[in-house]
Amino acid sequence: MTDCKLLLFDLDGTLLRGDKTISKWTLEVLQSCREKGILIGVSTSRGEQLSLSFVKELDPDILIASGGAVIKYKNDYIYRAEFSAEETRQMIAAAREVCGADCEITMDTIDAHYWNYKVDPRQQNPSWEGSIYTDFSGFDKRTLKMCVEILEDNQARQLEKLLPDCDVIRFSDGYWYKFTKKGVTKEQAIQKLCSVCGIQTEEIIAFGDDYADIGMLELCGLGIAMGNAIEEVKEQADLVIGSNEEDGIAKYLTSSAFGFLG
Repeated sequence: MTDCKLLLFDLDGTLLRGDKTISKWTLEVLQSCREKGILIGVSTSRGEQLSLSFVKELDPDILIASGGAVIKYKNDYIYRAEFSAEETRQMIAAAREVCGADCEITMDTIDAHYWNYKVDPRQQNPSWEGSIYTDFSGFDKRTLKMCVEILEDNQARQLEKLLPDCDVIRFSDGYWYKFTKKGVTKEQAIQKLCSVCGIQTEEIIAFGDDYADIGMLELCGLGIAMGNAIEEVKEQADLVIGSNEEDGIAKYLTSSAFGFLG
């Protein structure tokens, strides 16, 4: 593909290795791509602040965060899909009604990440530093995304029915479900981005590994699944490359198949 204008990466399981870092080789290769005039973007279900803590060295040109609820281009916000404070309270109440008063919940706002985990994640992973504990009682903030740990499929379906104005998707590595505004997805965010920055979807190469990436890979000119991706992603991708632990991205971008650096 020789007409690529944007490389777009999911974070966890894709651009990030298991230790939540980007390899030195991958950073060097992406810098070479940028020098060729290719934009570098991140498209993740993580909130903006947590995402940026992982990609400081990369300094992406484009950030799609909170599963598509936030889009930044050249450090300017071009789209935000927020729940009102009242909608947020209703979502928390619905989650607790279905999943129990002590269910684990996270919430993204435009400038923070909130959680009520029973075990403090900051003690397990330093990347959580700056995130905020709350019991969500009286929580009155506008939010971009809610995630809920739901152990039973029937509870997930029940909560989905109680929140008909939400787009819902499950993460493959556990029992967590993401709730964003209806229609807010990575692929919808890409279409909005393209309308602003003058890029065509056919000029984007996207990389991913999980359910939330499927629509993105199908939409873009070339959709690439990581070797560690779930089978559903591999089946929908145009190409499967090496895993996130094997520098799969760097190897592909320096191969003759890519065309710019190979």
